Amino acid sequence: MAEKTHDHNAPVLVIGLGRFGAAVAEQLVKQGREVLAIERNQELVQKWASTLTHVVEADATNIDALRQLGAQEFSSAVVGVGTSIESSVLITVNLVDLGIEHLWVKAITQSHGKILSRIGANHVIYPEADAGVRAAHLVGGRMLDFIEFDDGFAIVKMYPPKETQGFTLQESQVRAKYGVTVVGVKSPGEDFTYAQPHTKVTRRDVLIVAGHVDLLERFAARP
Repeated sequence: MAEKTHDHNAPVLVIGLGRFGAAVAEQLVKQGREVLAIERNQELVQKWASTLTHVVEADATNIDALRQLGAQEFSSAVVGVGTSIESSVLITVNLVDLGIEHLWVKAITQSHGKILSRIGANHVIYPEADAGVRAAHLVGGRMLDFIEFDDGFAIVKMYPPKETQGFTLQESQVRAKYGVTVVGVKSPGEDFTYAQPHTKVTRRDVLIVAGHVDLLERFAARP
């Protein structure tokens, strides 16, 4: 494997090939990243061996096994182990001890996440909770996609409310009325374009809108 580096294209260590870990590893490979995946379940190793370039059957709770695989050479690692909090914590401690700088670790509960943060995981992920929150925002029907950030700020993809249809953004005054910003507009059959004051919105368009979650919800609730 490559030497430890801060390069955004550097190899990534992925531990655990359950649904979350496998999805991360597969996407990284699609992006052209080199991935070393470690999984102790032989069936999962065989399942992913043809899709992922480097898949090794090993127990990542054993720091010596990680050393033998060269884990200490990586600058980034993802821990997707979710069935055992004890294993997740032990693996994370091992990776911290090996000096891996960027750790993304899946957490099952808030208390699990708190433990992971305290022992050195600088990116704690709650995939089930995040998916639940996202789904709740999408159930209403107007929002097509929803991404929330830590400070309550979000970006959504949504259908335009009726009061914006047939008007330019300057005319509908979305920002003045609702405190949110239309960032982009996509018309059928065309690419997304950055929104301008003269951009006219039609009922068939899709909007990219940014702002505080509460304000976005209020805007998306408009008829």
